[in-house]
Amino acid sequence: MTQLELAQKGTISSAMKAVARKETIEPESVRHGVAEGLIVIPVNINHRGVEPCGIGKGLRTKVNANFGTSPDFADIDTELAKLRAAVDAQTDTVMDLSTGGDISAIRRAIIAATSLPIGTVPIYQAGIEAIDRWGSIVAMPVEHLFAAIQEQAEDGVDFMTVHCGITQKAVDRLRKAKRTTDVVSRGGAFTIGWMLHNDKENPLYEHFDRLLEIARKYDVTLSLGDGLRPGSLADASDRAQIEELLTIGELVERSRTAGVQVMVEGPGHMPLDQIAANVQLEKLVCKGAPFYVLGPLVTDIAAGYDHITAAIGGAIAAAAGADFLCYVTPSEHLSLPDPDDVREGVIGARIAAHAGDIIKGVKGALNWDREMSQARKSLDWEKQIKLSIDPPRARKAHEQRGTTSAGCSMCGKYCAMELVAKYLGTSTVRC
Repeated sequence: MTQLELAQKGTISSAMKAVARKETIEPESVRHGVAEGLIVIPVNINHRGVEPCGIGKGLRTKVNANFGTSPDFADIDTELAKLRAAVDAQTDTVMDLSTGGDISAIRRAIIAATSLPIGTVPIYQAGIEAIDRWGSIVAMPVEHLFAAIQEQAEDGVDFMTVHCGITQKAVDRLRKAKRTTDVVSRGGAFTIGWMLHNDKENPLYEHFDRLLEIARKYDVTLSLGDGLRPGSLADASDRAQIEELLTIGELVERSRTAGVQVMVEGPGHMPLDQIAANVQLEKLVCKGAPFYVLGPLVTDIAAGYDHITAAIGGAIAAAAGADFLCYVTPSEHLSLPDPDDVREGVIGARIAAHAGDIIKGVKGALNWDREMSQARKSLDWEKQIKLSIDPPRARKAHEQRGTTSAGCSMCGKYCAMELVAKYLGTSTVRC
């Protein structure tokens, strides 16, 4: 049985207990959230040794790191280096988005190299193989798409992005929208191209029950992708995006009825003042399903710094109720990320997630900040470094310019806290 089916029968699984321990909450709270579809635990039954990670209401906001090959750069060792960078930066999950080289071998190597939950986008592999076998993505047989999904489920993939909400009606909305950036989702573009060329309905929508059968068999969590997500501020919250979301809401209910865990993916580029409303709309339309957002990116002009624009949007989204942040690296829109980009992206997303957790009242979130403040008051540099979200970076910054004062090299003997503590009579421990 899937985690959802177990929870609905009143069983607290080992995965639920593990999540409860990590979150320091009662196992029954986790079971109830899973039973209601408000929490998912992506744990494919074939992924041996996977560490259960809970995503959803009442839990710490989670972070995902994407990486993967391209047709121009398809080296397994490089992708494993990115994986190590993501793990070192304490990502919660990773996704393999490979489109170059031996995609199956790369995926299996990543699964073997980590105990973190693994996500994929199966239409990438299916589409790339269709080009090799039949000359184009649009020539891909429906059976081949489902064969790729089956293969990845058997390999142990824990969650899959599937663009099931793109229907002919949604494509019609897209035509009328006259967007600035049309479609920026690669999986969405593959799907729409296939639909328009073949003049047929989206096979993942038309044969959704077949997808549910595979997902239920292996307990793969479906991540219902936003193929029509806005790729620019000008396109945010338009009719095409909302049309897809309405269909996704229906598919969430069908998934739960089938015993399949499901979460929903959300918009990319979006102005600050639309983010909270979009989170609230998803929660309403999708009956509280965990919300997985890319960023959101709050401006279009920060090429090279989009990990910052994404962190700004991610913090607002998390505070409004988003459950899962997909990182964005400094290389977004420019190139394939390297391991350093991966690390920067994970840290940025973790900062955003934590900022949101403080507002959501996630257990223990504010205590972390309080401990840091106390360490700063005591001028306890070792503790400050230990408590920082990126200790190696904090240590490097502190030690690169030494000082003989207890304070940092910015203030030296004029440390504000040290000076005021002297006259207020409060203690400041010199370290």
